[in-house]
This record gives sequence, C-alpha cells and structure tokens, in this order.
Amino acid sequence: MVSNLSKLEEVNVLASEANWAWPEALRYIFRPRGVNLLVAENAAEFVHVIKSKRIHTTIVDMDSETSNGLATIKIIRMDYPLLPCILLTSRAGQSLLDEALRLDVFSVIDKPVDMCILRQQLNRLFVKKYSSSVFGEEIRS
Repeated sequence: MVSNLSKLEEVNVLASEANWAWPEALRYIFRPRGVNLLVAENAAEFVHVIKSKRIHTTIVDMDSETSNGLATIKIIRMDYPLLPCILLTSRAGQSLLDEALRLDVFSVIDKPVDMCILRQQLNRLFVKKYSSSVFGEEIRS
C-alpha cells in the first residue's frame, strides 16, 4: 500500500515537550514515514509554531509540567478550531472526557502511551481528515 504522503507534501505534527523519552519515541514512529515532529513546551509555543508552520495535528500532554493540556487546547481552538488534537492523560476521568469532547479532541489516550494505539489513532485521523495513509502500515527500520 502506497502512502498518500506526497499529496500532503510536508507532514508536521506538533507535540508537547516532555522530560521523559516521549519525543524520541515519537521520532521512532515518525521518521521512517517522513513525518516531521515539532515540540512545544507551553500554550504560547504551540500557538507560535502553528502560526509559523502548517501543522496537521497536535499531540497535547494533559500532565505536562509546563502547561495544562486542556488550557492549551482551548487556546489553540480560539484561532484554529479545526486543527485535530490528540490528548494524552494519566487521569482520564469523566469530567476530562466531557471537556475533551466539548473541545472536539480527536482522541484521548491513556498514559503510559501504547505506541501501537497512538499510531492507530494517528492513522484514523490522517485517513479521515487528509485522506492519507501515512500512518497506515507498520514500518520496520
């Protein structure tokens, strides 16, 4: 199966910075697919990057030490209401899920993140939003 990556030209995903191996784990999924990973520490950095570069989705960590995930998504939604967001959390209670639904979050994923589930959610998102299967097939490197 050939990816529709060329149709998208450059694919950029913006994720929360983390003080654990998270960015490197994402690069492991993204690099073989030609997907660029950009990271931001807080809501202001998210907005700055989104303003300066075409971003296809964001992955926001609810438990980030430098910013609140839902607050970050609210700020993103002010200027970019259609930008797909995936939320990571270690506390997926009903109130958080209700708020994520209200903010039109594409997916909420429990932490620790199962990278197979993340890839599956990214595949669903990219097929639905961009008609691209860039995350569809398993790539071994």
